[in-house]
Amino acid sequence: MAGNYWIKWLALGFVMLCAATVFSMSQASAATGGQDPKAATAKSKDAAAQKPAAQKKAGSPAAASKALPAGISKDPYIGAIVVDTRDGKVLFEDSADAACYPASLVKLMNLLVLEDHIARGALKRDDPVTATVDAARMGGTQVWLKENEVFPAEELIYAMMVESANDAATALAVHVAGSTEAFVRLMNEKARALGMKSTRFASVHGLPPSKDRAHDLTTARDLATLGLALLKYPQIIEYTSVKERPFRNGTFTLRSHNHLLGNVPGVDGLKTGYFREGGFSIVVTGEKNGARLVSVVVGSRDRLVRDQQAGQLLAKGFVDAPPGRAQAAVAQDGVHRNPGAPAADAQAPAGQKPEKGFDWGMIGVGLAGIAVGVLIGFAAASRNTSVRRT
Repeated sequence: MAGNYWIKWLALGFVMLCAATVFSMSQASAATGGQDPKAATAKSKDAAAQKPAAQKKAGSPAAASKALPAGISKDPYIGAIVVDTRDGKVLFEDSADAACYPASLVKLMNLLVLEDHIARGALKRDDPVTATVDAARMGGTQVWLKENEVFPAEELIYAMMVESANDAATALAVHVAGSTEAFVRLMNEKARALGMKSTRFASVHGLPPSKDRAHDLTTARDLATLGLALLKYPQIIEYTSVKERPFRNGTFTLRSHNHLLGNVPGVDGLKTGYFREGGFSIVVTGEKNGARLVSVVVGSRDRLVRDQQAGQLLAKGFVDAPPGRAQAAVAQDGVHRNPGAPAADAQAPAGQKPEKGFDWGMIGVGLAGIAVGVLIGFAAASRNTSVRRT
């Protein structure tokens, strides 16, 4: 009798231990994309060890951007985040610290630097800006500036933000800083001041770089921080909310690439970005029920998917955000990381869940089952012996 009890409970405990081990291994495998957990952990440690060395080289964006593959876009996106501008609270995030190519979203930083100059009187909106030869030779989206053609600064700001004109961005950068290289330095200084630790700007336009130059590099979280900083200047909505605007005395029409304008209630900015390697990206802002949010989606393979995701995340954010009085001021200290969220350097790659080891709690249950079986077996054996002696 005692033997049977012993065998039954030992068998039950052994089955529980096996089940717990199999469950734990399957969880670890799923978390590491089917790799051996130890190999995945070792790989991540090697990557972490190599990262500082890569960033250390010349302290430029070249080292960081060389680590990314040629084509990095994903379905539905590389990363996304939704932030409440009133307090910087993160309402949603998914791989928000994954690196991406911002493309024309770099012009949001152009605009912020320009607004800073305007605020301190170093630039006026009606200042005449002369197109340089470099501006006239720019490729990509443009308003076909001619060398020595003159426009008020504000007209070129509209061209940069509505049409996403690279020649307008170049002309403004040279006017303010003397050269595009000097303006890029201003962009990176501002990024550091805002705490955009994963962002490195290499251009004023966001076009794919030539072989000897580095990519612009950022993350969804850093772009949300940039959006919050821009919204401290409420007048920027006058540029970002425009769908169409005449330019050059009506001979050219500026047309926004932000298809959420007029199609998603409350949306009035901010900007889109695209080139083939980096995919489709967008920074959206909208206001509803006294709450203004910023929604960022980066690195989508398809424009329609990007727009759908950005619109849906914004709508969900408005449901989750508490209603309140609209405020002119926005969060002063940028995007708050959710409690318990990993630091940027520890973030798992986009589309990959954080690594998990064995579930020791489940294995403990199995071992406890064996221990219970042993104790019951001893008790039954003792009782049986006692019965025999009487």
